[in-house]
Amino acid sequence: MKRKNTKQIFVGSVPIGGQAPISVQSMTNTNTKNVQDTVKQIKGLEKAGCDLIRFAVNDLDDAKAIPKIKEQISIPTIADIQFDYRLAIASAKSGIDGLRINPGNIGAKWKVQEVVSACQEFGISIRVGVNSGSLEQKYIDKYKGVTPEAICYSALGEIELLEAMGFTNIKVSLKSSNVNQSIEAYRLFSSLSNYPLHLGITESGRGMQGIVKSSVGLGTLLSEGIGDTLRVSLTDDPIEEIKVGRQILKSLDLLKEGVEIISCPTCARTKIELIPLVEKVEKLLEDKKTPLKVAIMGCVVNGPGEAKEADLGITGGNGTGLIFRKGEIIRRVPEDDLLEALLEEINHYELGE
Repeated sequence: MKRKNTKQIFVGSVPIGGQAPISVQSMTNTNTKNVQDTVKQIKGLEKAGCDLIRFAVNDLDDAKAIPKIKEQISIPTIADIQFDYRLAIASAKSGIDGLRINPGNIGAKWKVQEVVSACQEFGISIRVGVNSGSLEQKYIDKYKGVTPEAICYSALGEIELLEAMGFTNIKVSLKSSNVNQSIEAYRLFSSLSNYPLHLGITESGRGMQGIVKSSVGLGTLLSEGIGDTLRVSLTDDPIEEIKVGRQILKSLDLLKEGVEIISCPTCARTKIELIPLVEKVEKLLEDKKTPLKVAIMGCVVNGPGEAKEADLGITGGNGTGLIFRKGEIIRRVPEDDLLEALLEEINHYELGE
């Protein structure tokens, strides 16, 4: 797929837009001023592959905590600001790498100008975050409801305000909890503007519902070349957001890092305890960074042939295990030794043997 070549900006050291890799981000759910808890959560997110982290700045104590947080983590930080322009300025002075604001709810133009001036002084980017649940009434009236057009043109209006102040260090999100509405809003905006896009389906829910809604919405847009950074918004541990976001990118070959498991659905031909075996392999390989496709198949007869694209794979049944590489059988082992043998072959593969 061909990605749209959007304007490139930076959040700290991370490029957003252009042909930069699509970054995956999340948001902490700790009390920001509780530095110890916040840093602990961010370190867990870093380990899971988080590229950017956002946290709420609700008062001046939260803003003052920013330097203490930053000195203990490795990824750029974004302050989420609601209404109070003074918190945006305080965050900028405290070393934040990016702001998420809706200029329309900051208030008077002079307040927005104060925020813009601080961002210009410290080299900070702004995400213009438009949400279907907080549109200005004038857009709802003009476009006869909360529609993709209302969301899109609301964002363009906010951008116009920033541009009039000489500020273009911008990325944009147009989020709705409705998947189709989000897709159409992002498509429309992408056709009208070259600013980089932060993708998300807001308030998507928890568990399976949230994963499916986010995967369908974000996957559709990414497959069309739209999107420069993303957050999967789940009612769950933020680490799950990172895992799902990275898997969405992997499924579209937009992220070539870590292990991809290929495993067949079980059927009457399955002669091996496939489900627990897959779970064990996933757990053992979840921290690996080497790009690797591993197949775990349930049928000795069809397994290697159906998983020819896998770098390595295993299958078994009736006491015998097979290990194959690119569809070719390379070892036969007792079925009970399959897992250990697979790990050995992965080590050989990583060493180029």
